[in-house]
Amino acid sequence: MLDFIKRSRLTRQGLSCGKTRRKHLDSEFWEILRENPLVGISIFAAGFLVTTPLLGALAENLPNAAGVSPVFIAAVFLTATLHWALGFPKHLRTNGTAVLMLSALGLHLALVGAVLSYAHHRSWTPDYAVFLVPHALAPMILCMLAGRRLGFFGALYAAILGAPLVPSPSVLTFIAAALAIGFFGVFVTRKVRRRSRLLTSGVYLGIFATGMMVFFGQMPMAVAKGREALTMAAPLFCGILSVMVAGAVLPAFESLFHRTTAISWLELGDLNHPLMKRLSMEAPGTYHHSLVVANLAEAAAESISANATMCRVCSYFHDIGKLTKPEYFIENMDPENNPHDDLTARMSALVLIAHVKDGVDIAIKHSLNSAIIDVIEQHHGNSLVYYFYRRALEQKKEALKLVEEDKARQDDVPDVSEDGFRYPGPRPQFKESAIISLADAVESASRTLAKPTPNRVEQLVDDIVRNRLLDHQLDECDLTLAELNEVKASFVKTLMSMMHSRIKYPKETQEKTRDEEVRKQGRDLERERDRDRDKDRPSDHGHGHSHHGGGGSGSGSGTKTQVRGSTAA
Repeated sequence: MLDFIKRSRLTRQGLSCGKTRRKHLDSEFWEILRENPLVGISIFAAGFLVTTPLLGALAENLPNAAGVSPVFIAAVFLTATLHWALGFPKHLRTNGTAVLMLSALGLHLALVGAVLSYAHHRSWTPDYAVFLVPHALAPMILCMLAGRRLGFFGALYAAILGAPLVPSPSVLTFIAAALAIGFFGVFVTRKVRRRSRLLTSGVYLGIFATGMMVFFGQMPMAVAKGREALTMAAPLFCGILSVMVAGAVLPAFESLFHRTTAISWLELGDLNHPLMKRLSMEAPGTYHHSLVVANLAEAAAESISANATMCRVCSYFHDIGKLTKPEYFIENMDPENNPHDDLTARMSALVLIAHVKDGVDIAIKHSLNSAIIDVIEQHHGNSLVYYFYRRALEQKKEALKLVEEDKARQDDVPDVSEDGFRYPGPRPQFKESAIISLADAVESASRTLAKPTPNRVEQLVDDIVRNRLLDHQLDECDLTLAELNEVKASFVKTLMSMMHSRIKYPKETQEKTRDEEVRKQGRDLERERDRDRDKDRPSDHGHGHSHHGGGGSGSGSGTKTQVRGSTAA
């Protein structure tokens, strides 16, 4: 409310436009809900209170079930809570991820109970029905939404919590099959980037479940009871059905928990997005820069098994804030008209720094993914705008010199501090953001190399990464030194492939000039041959010509004489 009053007063004074820039900040309340460990414990407690009656209701439809014990479920949830707190890094064990994991497990257990109930009503043997259960449902959902580690976590506790729903003799078979099929489901979906690939994963999953059935000796028993076709088709059908259910619920889980799968990242990476079209038209230099950064970041992420698709898409949008004042950035600048010549160093730095906040504002306005907004905020960290900081120091030095010469006043000396020339931050908080930050700096600096050789490029990359480390820009992300070396090697390789030299071809004008000279020399040689030929002709040919001319002349003289004679007569 106070901010609104202040803004209104400034607007009336003509010192504000009255508009506010959108900010990517969560309230303190949501921050507590996401990070507080007591809230996480409460979430697992709520999961226990919901799962116990759910399994009890499912077991009522299964008379032969081993039985659901609240003590058993409580022990499982206590173990899961300790596993969650001690076995996962901080960036993975957020409270939102815990809710996602428990929701996927609840859906998984409900479908397990439904399949076992259907098998019971069809009088199928429990050992046979075990291989028709969608064991890979929760592991696949969690793997695609939160990574392999959470997928394996889901497979483990889905197997343990589902065991009380089968008869006691089949419990061990159920746990073994659930773990094997669940882990295999994580394996086949870890790099799913297209929906068609998801269906293929279902086929592989069904084939694996059929192999497990043969391994446990259920195929001969089913065949002996006349279920040849059903025995062969049922596990395959259930595997395909599992991925179909997973594909159907993924959009809902993505929306509810603000998660993005590799499939969705590919859809977000469409260069026909309105912002990318604006960037290509209004800031073509920034557009090309973003494409090169995307190539660098994607290759580096692949080298350390980070989310390469996320790096590519976030790199496309990381500099959209430059759309506000594109002509102030060197890649879009007119060489003959530098707008920074009319600004102080401090004002130039403010214009450059503002593109981060402008980018966040534009991204929120266009409802871009939250991870993209995070990268826009973090890709410069709180680094120093070094060029204009040095320029400000030089201007201050010149002002002090003028004061010493009594040509200026002390009040004219600008106050220069590093804090005024640093980006607002925060620093990169995760691997992908750190990779994009480094790729952005490396791409910009690589354009200053006149003759890029492997040694020069490698030295450039080393200097940039070392400076970022010394400036503590990578302190808050989970990028290790070993991974950082892989990232540097990837940058060097990608830059050298983009900056390779080509064979120098002769110009077309030179070829035309050379051809004309050859033709001219040929014409000169023909003229010389003609002259030589004329000199070598016989001499009587010339005398005859003279005699013929003389005779004509004499004849003419004789005629004139006759005319005179006759006239005289």
